[in-house]
Amino acid sequence: MNKRFYALLILVVTILVGCSSQHTILNKPPNVFIEIGKETYETKLGTYCWNNENNGICVDTAGPIELLKGTAPIHVKSGHQIKFVMNYEPKPSEFSVIQMNKGKQIEISIKNNQITAPTEKGTYYYSYGVWWMDEHLENVSNGDAFYAFVIQVK
Repeated sequence: MNKRFYALLILVVTILVGCSSQHTILNKPPNVFIEIGKETYETKLGTYCWNNENNGICVDTAGPIELLKGTAPIHVKSGHQIKFVMNYEPKPSEFSVIQMNKGKQIEISIKNNQITAPTEKGTYYYSYGVWWMDEHLENVSNGDAFYAFVIQVK
């Protein structure tokens, strides 16, 4: 096959990929789930700023504890792994997890998209923050979102 054919093929594939990616444009940040063992649970979207091709929007909500009022906690065994799952590309470039319990807030270390459930029994609220940072402009976010969930360690 000649070079012209390959150039045309690459152009067609590029156009098709570009067009197909438009179907995944979201009007708000993607859903985030947590996996504990073999079970999957939803998180609640809180405050966010999101840009799509048409416009940008920022939504401010209550904090995780208020946002989750009336939500039954997810029962977790002490020390179990809690994995964050987001079926969206591109993945966020920065992450933060804040744990709230008995009026105290602490930042939790996140490794390989996972945190470890506390060893002490109790109810724990979490805020999972993610940022899509601009690759070319320093300290510029192309979107951010905070997700809330609550667990009860037995």
